[in-house]
Amino acid sequence: MADDAGETPCALVVMGVSGSGKSTIADKLAERLRWSFEDGDKFHPASNVAKMSAGHPLTDEDRWPWLQAIADEIDRVCKAGQHAVIACSALKRAYRDILVHGRSDVRIIYLRGSQELIASRLARRKGHFMPPGLLTSQFKTLEPPDANENPVTASIDASVDAIVDDIVSQLGLSPADSSPAGRYRS
Repeated sequence: MADDAGETPCALVVMGVSGSGKSTIADKLAERLRWSFEDGDKFHPASNVAKMSAGHPLTDEDRWPWLQAIADEIDRVCKAGQHAVIACSALKRAYRDILVHGRSDVRIIYLRGSQELIASRLARRKGHFMPPGLLTSQFKTLEPPDANENPVTASIDASVDAIVDDIVSQLGLSPADSSPAGRYRS
């Protein structure tokens, strides 16, 4: 099966603010579809990680090389005939435009949740470079995707399995839509 556009996407970008569950949901979604999973955080240059670890929000200038590295990975995966689910905050439309760059075979998955719910999750998270204090700046930056981006929007006020079920249902996908090579990890 395929999405509303009639084609199976080669990549899904799972987006939302820090603490919305991007990595957890994207990994579980990739597992369900037998696609690869990539955490967008691994594409950050060391200078970005250091800046966020020190409690400083990134500027757009900090983000451009990071977003382009993820876009390059999406292009590589799609050109190779593979499929990937990528966790990436992609908070602004301009960021998503870099990632998707006009491709109809890349879909945005928006994990929507209240600031209060996400703050409570961040308070319990250990060992992540993004301090909870930057959540307010993330919500100020957030531009939820609009209808012309053809996003899938999923509420995060549910279990991981229920969220993944909702996304798969909205996309009209199943594990049979994955590449014959099955699931791989990079």
